[in-house]
Amino acid sequence: MKENTNRSGTAAVLSFVFSGLGQLYNGQIVKGLVIIFFSALSLLSVMLGAVLIYIWLKQQILLQLFWLGVALFVVGLIFVCIIGVYSIFDAYKQAS
Repeated sequence: MKENTNRSGTAAVLSFVFSGLGQLYNGQIVKGLVIIFFSALSLLSVMLGAVLIYIWLKQQILLQLFWLGVALFVVGLIFVCIIGVYSIFDAYKQAS
């Protein structure tokens, strides 16, 4: 029983460090890689949005691109949170 608890805790911590690592630890290779891909895509969206907002603050782009940056940032941040929480709970549940 204790070994099973340690395994599920390790899987949850790995998914907390980066989404999808807990699934890889559990042997769910395809699921883990898909989660890592979408997590990386979401993080890229957050970074691109932040760059567009920064460039707008330096008054070098149009207002429309600012709103695109805000949208990319917010949507990316929401998806990072959703994917992260799902990854942690799924890794914990599958390891149990």
